[in-house]
Amino acid sequence: MACKPPTQLATPGKIHRHRKFTATSTTNPFSWQATGAVNLGPGTPVRPTSILVVGATGTLGRQIVRRALDEGYDVRCLLRPRPAPADFLRDWGATVVNADLSKPETIPATMVGVHTIIDCATGRPEEPIKTVDWEGKVALIQCAKAMGIQKYVFYSIHNCDKHPEVPLMEIKYCTEKFLQDSGLTHVIIRLCGFMQGLIGQYAVPILEEKSVWGTDAPTRIAYMDTQDIARLTLIALRNEKINGKLLTFAGPRAWTTEEVITLCERLAGQDANVTTVPVSVLRFTRQLTRFFEWTNDVADRLAFSEVLTSDIVFSVPMNGTYNLLGVDQKDIVTLEKYLQDYFTNILKKLKDLKAQSKQSDFYI
Repeated sequence: MACKPPTQLATPGKIHRHRKFTATSTTNPFSWQATGAVNLGPGTPVRPTSILVVGATGTLGRQIVRRALDEGYDVRCLLRPRPAPADFLRDWGATVVNADLSKPETIPATMVGVHTIIDCATGRPEEPIKTVDWEGKVALIQCAKAMGIQKYVFYSIHNCDKHPEVPLMEIKYCTEKFLQDSGLTHVIIRLCGFMQGLIGQYAVPILEEKSVWGTDAPTRIAYMDTQDIARLTLIALRNEKINGKLLTFAGPRAWTTEEVITLCERLAGQDANVTTVPVSVLRFTRQLTRFFEWTNDVADRLAFSEVLTSDIVFSVPMNGTYNLLGVDQKDIVTLEKYLQDYFTNILKKLKDLKAQSKQSDFYI
């Protein structure tokens, strides 16, 4: 499909003007400089081990930070100013810098001395999708080009190019194209789903005997452990043959919602209280919310949910990617192993707590 920004979003050219970016006198058409920022042109020597992780507190971002630190990288984390500081990142050994992607003038200073950007950021549920996932990313890529960043890693969504009707997926695809056209050395990684997301969605409610929400659709998703995603990302980062490529990471097997719930029930040793939402209800809710301007972003997110609950397989064969990265498939965590480890640990803790409670009752 031809990549066009969604109609409700500003075009990149408009963002250049509105965001106070002015062209420098160099011949580089992407050389933009924020007022008061230090401009490091291409070729400025920086350590290849110096990386900036954007979205470092997220499910994937924190795994990227931890893995990169373990492998000896000098990690800087770009975070929005927040009331509760992310002290765990500093405790791990990372440097934390503050900036806001919706305020591009705050971004350039965070990139001084950085070789590579790993972009894990995404907007918060309460924010309009365009604020971070489009306008913010355009500004981030422009800043990276202006500051002479030597490699940019961007995470996207599998099959985003096939669903222009879904704003989040269209924005991801348009961001891919914008990055490819920027002239930056880059790697684009499309993802299918995180195993970590299944804990709060299925495992915890089953243990707490609360309702588990599912759909009647046969969608299959190849969930992947974010630790494996982080490990494969850093392998790709060091491989110059990967530059300019678009990779898709998928777990060893694609699972339906019903299969995931059944697996959780078996490992938890108890039945789930499943509430099934028909896909037709999601479609109706999406259409209804379109009537009200203030619910447009809700409708956009429901559109994404509708894709995830349709008759689609979110998976790809990984043999070629494993060969390219020099990775053994046996080293990739399966969903069975991931959930088994979770339930084993949590059930042991619950058993220990119960034993302590009984012991305390005896002494009383």
